[in-house]
Amino acid sequence: MMLKQISHDVLYRGKVIDLVVDQIEYPSGNRGVREIARHPGGAVALPLLDDGTVLLVEQYRYPLKTEILELPAGKLSPGEDPLQCARRELEEETGWSAATWESLGSIYTTPGFSDEVLHLFLATDLTKLERGPDRSEGESGMRVHRLNIKELVRKSVCGGLHDAKTLCAILLYQNREEM
Repeated sequence: MMLKQISHDVLYRGKVIDLVVDQIEYPSGNRGVREIARHPGGAVALPLLDDGTVLLVEQYRYPLKTEILELPAGKLSPGEDPLQCARRELEEETGWSAATWESLGSIYTTPGFSDEVLHLFLATDLTKLERGPDRSEGESGMRVHRLNIKELVRKSVCGGLHDAKTLCAILLYQNREEM
């Protein structure tokens, strides 16, 4: 169904998102409002070590007022290739790099109100960097964890993980392995 845009108002331009309100018209002629968070998208790395463990980061998420366990990920810079973003975020957040990368697909995070798309990648052939992580001030309390991929799959199914991008990447990886 195509909706006709009647008006478009940018309410806020931010570092991470822009907030817009569109007045729309349905095919019936009735009108409605769509509030949208515009986001440049991002990339996620599932860094799998040779021993079957995955590198995850635990970081404080201000909107949730708690720390969560998640895969390394970050926002795309203007014009940045998603794979390059995933490489950068893996190195900055964990202090590791990967020689082999494979796409696991892309996801719409919250299509009811946002246009954010996250690109998911499997990172293998990992090497620990001598310099270590290169985190921003907001990431300074971040901690790196190593968990077995089988345990992560179990946690994904049993409610031990709550971050959507992490759940999606783990389950896409698991299904890829079973096909």
